[in-house]
Amino acid sequence: MLQQYNPANANLIVNINGRLVHRDEAGVSPFDSSVQNGDAVWEGLRLYDGRIFKLREHLDRLRRSADLLKYQGMPTDGRLLEELKRTLAANGMTDSVHVRLTVSRGVKYTSGLDPRVNTNGCSFFILAEHKAPVYDKSGLILHTSTTRRPFANVLNQHIHSCNQLTSILAKMEATAAGADDALMLDTDDNLAETNATHVFLVRNGTVETSTTRACPEGITRMTVLDLCRQEGIPVEVRDIPEEEIHQADEVFCTGTMGEIAPVVRIDGTTFNNAKPGPVTTRLSELYSRITASEGVEVTPDVS
Repeated sequence: MLQQYNPANANLIVNINGRLVHRDEAGVSPFDSSVQNGDAVWEGLRLYDGRIFKLREHLDRLRRSADLLKYQGMPTDGRLLEELKRTLAANGMTDSVHVRLTVSRGVKYTSGLDPRVNTNGCSFFILAEHKAPVYDKSGLILHTSTTRRPFANVLNQHIHSCNQLTSILAKMEATAAGADDALMLDTDDNLAETNATHVFLVRNGTVETSTTRACPEGITRMTVLDLCRQEGIPVEVRDIPEEEIHQADEVFCTGTMGEIAPVVRIDGTTFNNAKPGPVTTRLSELYSRITASEGVEVTPDVS
């Protein structure tokens, strides 16, 4: 699965610390922590008909990540919301948009990894692109990566960090194997997530997913769990050994960039005759229904 260039994004206006500039003129200091050490946190947001779905939850997670890294001078939610609105307005965007919101520890007065050389507060960057959900809804193929997701005693995955080298290594391995994405296990050989999304199984009518001991607390993941409980679909969160993944009736992935996408094959195992399963299809329809009606208004009236 390779994302394609969208000509509609040729003249994007991006937001660098409140300054709106053309994408080709955007610049970040080489002293910024995001450049020096990958010391930044981020959220992916999706715009539906003038509303950002689960914006408050995303901002809460962004702030939790910044708190875990002890950032100083974090922009307020009000400031970030206003800058999101300015960025979308500058691009005339109202729908089918993905936004990457990034906050770094800020600019250093000299290069190095010691946070004490950061004195100017946080930096923030807002990139909004015309981008429909990126995954093929007819079904994904995953390859189990040899790269593992660590637990918090190595690197706390609840820090939604821009340091994504493990994901990049896993993605490269999956691409070499001819797969769309990589399935990633934790260091105890249990399911963690893919290189970019959370993973759910369906077995005997029950929806199952991994704990978040070795993966982020996903916003779309949380929404799916809530939908299951509201609709009376049995659901279980637990450690899932690798061999049990291959015993599933259905598998699907969740994430803001791709919404809900069925998985039809992992390595040599095919699920539901290589077609989206009934539970996956039902949850996708329920998810589409709520994204069409819920969210924080961030653009002028688009009716």
